[in-house]
Amino acid sequence: MEEHSFLQVGGSVDKALKGEYSINVKQVFQEAWRNTNKSRISINLGLLFTLFVGVLVTLIVSSYMGGVEAVFKDQQASALLNILVTLIVYPFLVGVEMMGIFHAVGLKSDAKLVFAFLKRGSWVAIAALLSSTLVTIGLSLFYLPGIYLAVALSLVLPLVVEKRLSPIKAIMLSIQATRFQWFAIFLIYLLLFGALVAAVLPLVLLAKSSMAIVGGVFTLFALTYLAPMFYNVKGILYREIFGMQLQLNAKTGSDSTFSA
Repeated sequence: MEEHSFLQVGGSVDKALKGEYSINVKQVFQEAWRNTNKSRISINLGLLFTLFVGVLVTLIVSSYMGGVEAVFKDQQASALLNILVTLIVYPFLVGVEMMGIFHAVGLKSDAKLVFAFLKRGSWVAIAALLSSTLVTIGLSLFYLPGIYLAVALSLVLPLVVEKRLSPIKAIMLSIQATRFQWFAIFLIYLLLFGALVAAVLPLVLLAKSSMAIVGGVFTLFALTYLAPMFYNVKGILYREIFGMQLQLNAKTGSDSTFSA
């Protein structure tokens, strides 16, 4: 029988609750860019599949509610559709988030990871729904509470699958831990949002001109880097704040997967 030992990479839950971690914005982006250059294909494939599932669910549900146009004109129907899409899509999307964490701790990822955490799918769906509801309520209160919660709850889903926490415990832990470096995390997301605006701007500016196709190609190409970059950044943040436990093979000293 092979013996196994465990290696803690990055932070830990105990340290996170005490604020014993640091976030260097420049270093986070530099590492995320390196990881993106090496592994963007798996994340893009995972996102494409997740997008396909979301569109399929939208079309099927809308067909029972009078069509897509009718749904988006009806606020209640639109809210119901959003809830259903969240519940179905996020159990797959959390696999994409885990790809970023895998890259951050030196593990390889595969697009099939979108199916790897479906056993925790119900907990992930509930956590996603609770988080989005809290952010929506916060945004209705002069925006600032919503922005704070959007940042503070951005790492909830990996906590549900990697640390095997309940949705409520994951939400509470994420809020408690991120408060120590909230502004640094916010700045990182703000810069990513700025990059997204820059990527979409050519498409918007050239939409009604003869160069529209050029703008579309540029935006699409930029997104094939920016989307994986986003998840690789989140993976690094998760590693630095909460860490990840890897199982080591005692005979070879090589790492395999996380122990959860």
